[in-house]
Amino acid sequence: MTGMVDVKTPVPPRERTSTHAWAAVLAACVGQFLVVLDVSVVNVALPSMRSDLQMSSAGLQWVLNAYSIAFAGFMLLGGRAADIYGRKRMFLVGLGLFTAASLAGGLAQEGWHLLAARAAQGLGAAVLAPATLTLLTTAVPEGPDRTKAIGTWMAVGAGGGAAGGLIGGVLTDLLSWRWVLLINVPVGVLVLAGAAVRLAEGRAGDRRRIDLLGAVLVTVGLGCVAYGIVQTEESGWTATATLVPLLGGVALLGVFVAVEARTAEPLMPLRVLGTRAVTSANAAMLVIGSATFSMWYFMTVYAQAVLGYTPLEAGLALMPTSLAVVLGSKCAPRAMAVTGAKNLALIGTAIAAAGFGWQSTMGPDGSYLTSVCLPGVLMMAGTGLAATPLASLAIAGAAPGESGLVSGLVNTSRTMGGALGLAVLSTVAAARTAGGTGPEELTAGFALAFRTAGTVLLGGLLLMALWLPRHRSDRR
Repeated sequence: MTGMVDVKTPVPPRERTSTHAWAAVLAACVGQFLVVLDVSVVNVALPSMRSDLQMSSAGLQWVLNAYSIAFAGFMLLGGRAADIYGRKRMFLVGLGLFTAASLAGGLAQEGWHLLAARAAQGLGAAVLAPATLTLLTTAVPEGPDRTKAIGTWMAVGAGGGAAGGLIGGVLTDLLSWRWVLLINVPVGVLVLAGAAVRLAEGRAGDRRRIDLLGAVLVTVGLGCVAYGIVQTEESGWTATATLVPLLGGVALLGVFVAVEARTAEPLMPLRVLGTRAVTSANAAMLVIGSATFSMWYFMTVYAQAVLGYTPLEAGLALMPTSLAVVLGSKCAPRAMAVTGAKNLALIGTAIAAAGFGWQSTMGPDGSYLTSVCLPGVLMMAGTGLAATPLASLAIAGAAPGESGLVSGLVNTSRTMGGALGLAVLSTVAAARTAGGTGPEELTAGFALAFRTAGTVLLGGLLLMALWLPRHRSDRR
C-alpha cells in the first residue's frame, strides 16, 4: 500500500505556480485579443450588415456605438467587481456574456437584435477586460517575467486591433458578415472550459460595495447624448426627438456627478480629477478619441461604397493603417525619453491632424496610395505616438494606489470620446450629403467629416499646449 502512495508524488509548489501562471497569461491574452478585435472586426462588415438587415445609416453607426458605450461605461465597474468578487469568477462571467452575445449577434434577424447583442457584448467586454490584466499581474511575480507578460498582453491587444480589418474582410467575403461575430463563440467556449479548470481564484480581499448606480447613470447618460446627436440627422437640433434625449442625457450625467460626490464608495472618485495631469490628459484623450475612432467607420464605407472594394480588399487596404498605430505605440516609449511626454503628445497629435487634413482631400475616384494608405498611416501613427505619453502623464499624476483607477479612466475617456465623436461626425457627413447615396455625395460628406475631425485635433493641440504639465519620461 505504501508503494502505491509513493506513485502520486505531489507537484512541487514552484511547478504548480508556473503552470497556473502560464494558464493565466494565455487566458488573459486571448481575452484581451477578443475584446480589442471586436472593436475593429465589424468595420468591414458594416455595408453587408446594412443591406442584409435593412439598417439606416444612423442605425449602422450604433453597431459600433452600442459596443463602445457599454464597454466604456461599465469598464470601471468591471475592474471593481474583479477585486471584490474574484478575478477568475469575473473573467468567466465576462467571457461567458461576451460569447453568448456574440452568438446572439451572429444570429440576429432584425437591426435591433444586432444592436442589443452589441451592447451586451460591450458589457461583457467591460467585465472581461479589467479581469485579464489583474489575472496576469497577480499570477506572475513582480520583476522581468511580469514585465515580459504585460508586454505580451499589450502586443496581443494591439495585434487584435490591427488584425480586425483583415479577419473581418476574410470572414465576410468567404462566409458572411455573421461570422465576424460567430467566430468568437468557439474560441470563447474553449477558453471558458480551460480557464474554469486551470485558473486559480484570487481577490484583493476588498469587500466594499459596487457603485452600480453610478455605472448605470454614466452609461445611460452618455448613450442618451449620443442618441440625441444621431437624431439630428433626421429631425434637426430643435426637434423634440433630439432635445429630449440630449437634455435627458445631460441631466443623468449631472445626477452621476452628484451621486459620485456623495456616495462612500464612488465608481469615479471626483478627487482624482483635482490633479492637473489627470484631468488634462483625460480631456486630451477624449478629444483624440472623438476624432480617430470615426476614421475606421468612414474609411471602411468609403473603400467599399465609393471605391468599390470587396470586404476582403477593404481589410487588406487598411492593414498599413492598422500597423501604423502599433508602430507608433511601440516607438513612443523611446521617443518620450528624448522629447518628454508633453512634447511627444503634441507631435503625435500634429501628425494625426495632418493625416486628417490630407484625407479630407479624398475624391470619388481617388487612388489607393493617396486616398487611403498614406493619409491613414499618418492619422494612426500620430495617434499611436500621442496616446502613450498622455496615459503616462495621467498615471504619473495619480495618487498612490489609484494608478489602476486612472488607467481605466484614460481608456474610458478615449472610448467614450470615440462614441460621441462618431455620432457628431456622422451627423456632419449626413448633413453634407443631404440624403444622396452616390459616390460624389458620399465622398463630399466623408471629406467634410475628416476636415471637421482635423479641426477638432487642432483644437486639442492648443488645449494640450496650454494645459498639459511638463513631465519628462525617465530613460529606460
